[in-house]
Amino acid sequence: MLELQSIRLTQGDFTLSADLTIPVGARVAVVGPSGAGKSTFLSLIGGFEAPDEGRLLWNGQELTKALPHERPISHLFQDNNLFAHMSAAQNVGLGIRPNLRLTKAEQARVTEALSAVGLSGMEARRPAELSGGQQSRVALARVLVQEKPLILLDEPFSALGPAMRGEMIGLAKEVSTRLSATMLMVTHDIADVDRFADLVIWIEDGVCLPPRNWEEMKVDPPQGLKAYIG
Repeated sequence: MLELQSIRLTQGDFTLSADLTIPVGARVAVVGPSGAGKSTFLSLIGGFEAPDEGRLLWNGQELTKALPHERPISHLFQDNNLFAHMSAAQNVGLGIRPNLRLTKAEQARVTEALSAVGLSGMEARRPAELSGGQQSRVALARVLVQEKPLILLDEPFSALGPAMRGEMIGLAKEVSTRLSATMLMVTHDIADVDRFADLVIWIEDGVCLPPRNWEEMKVDPPQGLKAYIG
């Protein structure tokens, strides 16, 4: 499980606080108003921000001071972080070896991952030759080959239309199931929460509430979420 124990992070006039536990294998939506601290929360878990106080643990392993590449975490961002000069297969292969010197077995993993996200036969295409949805699929395939137990999604599908966004969320759920991974996704869209989440973390004014079952939370929401939903 992921534990944030008495975490505090101050950036100028803004302070993020969290004291919560996320069970292994959960799909968690991170929701809150703009500027509430959602992306900062993910950055702290990912190691891109360091807390001023508190501890971060994954299954008992201390991660508080670990660098991003030392953490058992994959990331998926809104811009997908694809390299324009590389093919889809090469962009996915980076998730296995940054030098792209892949064994035949690793090359097969790349091909299988692209097939799993619906891009079979598109291995040689570069990002400019792919639609926005297809680029998101390449990024998701890279997450799949990394085989990390904790996956952080920071509004990765927000630039897509509603139908494609729903399809990509379905694929993300399949990836989390395939890897038995814990997955956290920042989103502004309550429809995305309905499609994706078992649990929801509500963040408001830098305060991260412990995760709650989404169906129960809709019946008895925090006051801020009630106003947010409308």
